[in-house]
Amino acid sequence: MRGLLIAAAVTAAAALAPLAAQAAPAKKPVHAAALKLEDHYATNNGVKIHYVAEGHGPLVVMVHGYPDYWATWKPLMATLAADGYRAVAMDNRGYNLSDKPQGEAAYAMPNLVGDVAAVIGAEGQTSTILIGHDWGASIAWNTTFAKPELVSKLVIMAVPHPAGLAREMAVNKAQQAGSNYARNFQKEGSEKNLTAEGLARWVQDPKEKPGYIEAFKRSDFGAMMNYYRANYPKGVGETAAPPPATPPVTVPVLVIHGMKDTALNAAGHNGTWDHVTADTTILMIPTAGHFVQHDAEALVNRTVKDWLDARR
Repeated sequence: MRGLLIAAAVTAAAALAPLAAQAAPAKKPVHAAALKLEDHYATNNGVKIHYVAEGHGPLVVMVHGYPDYWATWKPLMATLAADGYRAVAMDNRGYNLSDKPQGEAAYAMPNLVGDVAAVIGAEGQTSTILIGHDWGASIAWNTTFAKPELVSKLVIMAVPHPAGLAREMAVNKAQQAGSNYARNFQKEGSEKNLTAEGLARWVQDPKEKPGYIEAFKRSDFGAMMNYYRANYPKGVGETAAPPPATPPVTVPVLVIHGMKDTALNAAGHNGTWDHVTADTTILMIPTAGHFVQHDAEALVNRTVKDWLDARR
C-alpha cells in the first residue's frame, strides 16, 4: 500500500446549549417510526428518476452505488429524518423504479449529475447536503465539481477524489488489482453473467434481501455495466489516464472508508484535503468493507448526524 493512511478523525457534534427557564418548551424530536416514507419522481430530459423521501428540514440527497438501490439508505434516512432533516434517497437511472434509457451514452457522468439536479429541483430546493456511496460517491464528487451551487455539504463513502484514484491506478498495485472487476464489467456482454440473486449476495439482513432481489429484477443489468463503460478509468500503470482537472471543492467534506474494501484502496484518500478549501474530515474504519454504511451502520449513522449537526 502506497503512502500513509490517514488517522481516523471524526469531528464531534457541537454541544447543545440548555434552554433558559423562561424559554418556550423544547420541540420534541420526531421519532423515526412516526415518519412516513414518500415515493416521488423527478424528470431529467425525459428520464424519470424515482426517489423516496422521509422527514422535514434541510434537504439531504443520498445516491447509491452498484449493486444497490434507494433502500441502502433506510437506516441513515431514519436517523437524519428523526434529527430534523428531509432525507431523500434516489434510485439511480437503470435501477429499480427509475427509467432505464438504453445505450452507454445515457450513463455518461453529465446525465448522472443532471439526475441529482432534477431531484433537488423536484424537492423545490436550490441546494442540498449530498451523500454518495460507490457510484453515488463518484456522482456526488462530480456534481460538486460541475454544479457547485447545488451542494452545501458533501459526504463521500468509499470512492476517492478523482485525482487520488487516478494516482493509485497509476502506481498502486493493490488498487490496480482491485480494479480488475471493473475492466471485466466494461467488456461487451458482461451483463449476461448477472442475476438478481447474485447481485444481492452481499446483503446480510434477511429482512432486506428479498427487497433487493425484487429491485434488481426490475433493474437493467446492461445499464449497470454502462456506468463502468462510460465513466470508469480504463488504463492502469503506464496506461493510466492522468488525473482529471477539477475545480477545488469549497464546501465541508466528510469521507468515510471501510479499510477492508478490496475494490477501492484506502490510500486513494491521501491528499483529499489538497482539493478542498473547506474543512475536511476523514474516518477510516478498519473493520468495515466496501459497503461501509452497512458494515459499520451505527458508527456511520452517528458520524454523519453529528458532523452535519456541528455545521448547522
